[in-house]
Amino acid sequence: WLVIDRKVYDVTKFSKRHPGGSRVISHYAGQDATDAFIAFHNDESLVRKYLKSLLIGELAPDQPSFESNKKKSLLEDFRELRCSIEKMGLLRPNYIFFFLVFLHLLVLDAASWLVIWYFGISLVPFLVGMAFFTTAQIQMGWFQHDLGHCSVFRKPKWNRLLQIVVINVLKGLPASWWNHLHNQHHAKPNCFRKDPDLNMHPLLFSLGKTLSVEV
Repeated sequence: WLVIDRKVYDVTKFSKRHPGGSRVISHYAGQDATDAFIAFHNDESLVRKYLKSLLIGELAPDQPSFESNKKKSLLEDFRELRCSIEKMGLLRPNYIFFFLVFLHLLVLDAASWLVIWYFGISLVPFLVGMAFFTTAQIQMGWFQHDLGHCSVFRKPKWNRLLQIVVINVLKGLPASWWNHLHNQHHAKPNCFRKDPDLNMHPLLFSLGKTLSVEV
């Protein structure tokens, strides 16, 4: 069971068919998932149609509608900030910007191979080609990251399609693997045992005195 906008839903069977994966939704079992639900679903009206059949009740008036490890005042500030950002249009993508990003990483990738092909494999051309290729690969990683967040196109399917081209074809990694892990990271950021980015905690990636929270 989980809570969205004070309504309680039983997602036990649905979790196996959840497009974002069963782990993402199960990480919120017994908790309030309102903000994660809004953040992950662009077409909220469409998704809410599926929620109707899963509805089993509503929170009692005296029950808080937010995660137990969060402060209510900070949560309200966050929600107000998000509404302001949406009204200002800051979440609308700039297609020219993303086109230029995609174009420049393709140019860098092609240049890396052309340098080797034209000048041979002596030290200087090899280092120049390696610099071009490395830069292109890093930029591809960030570009597919934006596509994975459905931040480039308005329709998720176009983001997914181009993400497959960038990460599967150009980088040689499976988009499904990246999305599976990264969705969990954003669903429960910095929560030990739920955020895959912290799988090596506390041996690696533990900076500062305050360590990750286990929820």
